[in-house]
Amino acid sequence: MTDMRRTILWVVFTMSLVLLWDAWNKHQGHPSMFGLPAPTASTSAGTAPGTPASAALPAPAAAGGVAAAPATTAPAVASEKLTITTDVFRAQVDTQGGTLVHVELLKHRDTFDAKKPMVLLDQSADHTYVAQTGLISKVATGAALPNHMSLMSAQPGARELADGQDELKLVLESPAVNGVSYRKTYVFKRGDYAIGVKHEVINAGAEAVEPQLYLQIERDSRTEDHPANFLGGAQTFTGPALYTPASKFKKIEFKDIDKGGVELPTGATDGWTAFVQHYFVSAWLPPEGAAREFRVKKNGALYSLAAVLPLAPIAAGQSAALDTRLYVGPQEEKRLEALAPGLELVKDYGIFTIISKPLFWLLDQLHKLVGNWGWAIVALVVLIKAAFYWLNAKAYASMAKMKAINPKIMELRERMKDKPQQMQQEMMRIYREEKVNPLGGCLPIMIQIPVFIALYWVLLSSVEMRNAPWLGWITDLSAKDPFYILPLVMTLTTLLQTWLNPTPPDPVQAKMMWIMPLVFSVMFFFFPAGLVLYWITNNLLSIAQQWVINRRLGVN
Repeated sequence: MTDMRRTILWVVFTMSLVLLWDAWNKHQGHPSMFGLPAPTASTSAGTAPGTPASAALPAPAAAGGVAAAPATTAPAVASEKLTITTDVFRAQVDTQGGTLVHVELLKHRDTFDAKKPMVLLDQSADHTYVAQTGLISKVATGAALPNHMSLMSAQPGARELADGQDELKLVLESPAVNGVSYRKTYVFKRGDYAIGVKHEVINAGAEAVEPQLYLQIERDSRTEDHPANFLGGAQTFTGPALYTPASKFKKIEFKDIDKGGVELPTGATDGWTAFVQHYFVSAWLPPEGAAREFRVKKNGALYSLAAVLPLAPIAAGQSAALDTRLYVGPQEEKRLEALAPGLELVKDYGIFTIISKPLFWLLDQLHKLVGNWGWAIVALVVLIKAAFYWLNAKAYASMAKMKAINPKIMELRERMKDKPQQMQQEMMRIYREEKVNPLGGCLPIMIQIPVFIALYWVLLSSVEMRNAPWLGWITDLSAKDPFYILPLVMTLTTLLQTWLNPTPPDPVQAKMMWIMPLVFSVMFFFFPAGLVLYWITNNLLSIAQQWVINRRLGVN
């Protein structure tokens, strides 16, 4: 009983080592020890049972290569990449299919080179990440229709958002395929990462057609967009995701697509599809109330997720239009919440979302007051410590009493080391007489661990921390301290806090109580500076509270 508190700390320490080992395995590309087995049943399209199969989505002729145009179109002609520039984007649209093939986020810096803007969508030799749309027939045996491999022509117009101009349009149109042409209009708005995309289907043929519109994002599985040392941060999710009101938010692992183990929602009339990576997301947002099915597949080294929307029959000589939106930008929670239900869930908070969300809200409110994310973190710690003040006070008082009677316990252990049962009884008697609870200092630690982990995910996942300065040499709270000053300060404060705590009677445990802070400090050398700042502030406030209580109880 007397060593129960140390046992709990040993369990925490052991579990931390297990989690570190698991993180190392994942860093090396091995499966997590805690991962669930992939489901055996699979489907690549969310089609209700008994529904006739619709046409498959067009696929490239070869992975990574230029896809062939539909057989009914004119001979292949070299496509052109049109550059669109706004205050937030520098984008390129390929006239082959009107595909968005390159997007630079002008207000966000590259992860590895701060002099360059962040590139999100791209089509290059080493990375593919594009947004595509097109038409397919409602039935598998239907005629070919214009798709994302059809060569389109662009109407003339401005390609750069001028001063005082609020929006910029790019209109592209395909030649007729079996009498059907497809017109796509991109609408870029000032200060907006949501791009309006209007789809018009013109039937100049002699018969009615029943087309379906697909909204597709295609990407490779590269995850270097958010480098993370196995000690410095857990990997946030990279890959496809979708949402419907019925099935809620669903992540799709690349490995599950490889195995064919993906179950998709069926019968949806709302919801969106997206590709998620650290800090950023691209998402197709169809209009609410429109029926849709979801399809996921792998083409060579590329993965795609699509929403397929059936359109009403279009009579000969008639046309139909549908407005959608494509979001390409940062995972700013408020912005995402305003765009579509559930879209803010792409921000990966890990398993403690229920704690992380209110913590971020509070952190955001503090940032509005102080105007600096670093000082907002400090203020947040002060509020958290205030919330736990009385709980901590009781724990620190218990620890102070433990330290005060520690000489008695040490003398007792030495005197009765050959009579363990009697020694335990005497120690329990001393605890009763001194009104000391050996476990009194453990409860605050256990309660605050989820808060610490939740805040860790807030700081790891919030794009607001990216390139956010604090003071002096800390120019990016989402990155490790370049000079390791904060980790060193954290190590010293942790050792000071250990010194203020009672020394375990067992010499081995006493040594471990000094070794453990050093072991954990190694991890903090690679943690984001914002998290280390949080822990230093927490340590300093804890030391101050423990010191005051020790003085009040006359403990040195």
